[in-house]
Amino acid sequence: MQAKFTYVGIRVRDLDKSIEFYTKVLGMKVTGRGKIEKTKGETVGLQSTDDGFTLELNYYESDSPYSTGYVAGEGLDHMGFKVDNLDKALREADALGYRTKLEIKIEDGRWAYIEDPNGI
Repeated sequence: MQAKFTYVGIRVRDLDKSIEFYTKVLGMKVTGRGKIEKTKGETVGLQSTDDGFTLELNYYESDSPYSTGYVAGEGLDHMGFKVDNLDKALREADALGYRTKLEIKIEDGRWAYIEDPNGI
């Protein structure tokens, strides 16, 4: 499988303060924002250039299964890779013992999450 690394997601405690920091202090622009009912979370995409790498901020409600104790420095939530054929990529990962943990359908595509050997 060939994959292009496209974004990284970090978990944040306060979404609005985080948006303010990344936009006002670092000059990034919000490229998208949305709620994900399946995870009881909200995401915000940020970029520093129009075609640049994306930083995704992830906030989870207290009753979300993904809302765990927050430890500074442990905020890496996930990494994003783009593949040409998601079904094929998931079959290949499954054959190597990496099962799909979560799959989410969005308006213009799908996201699928697999776990690396470190639990990420």
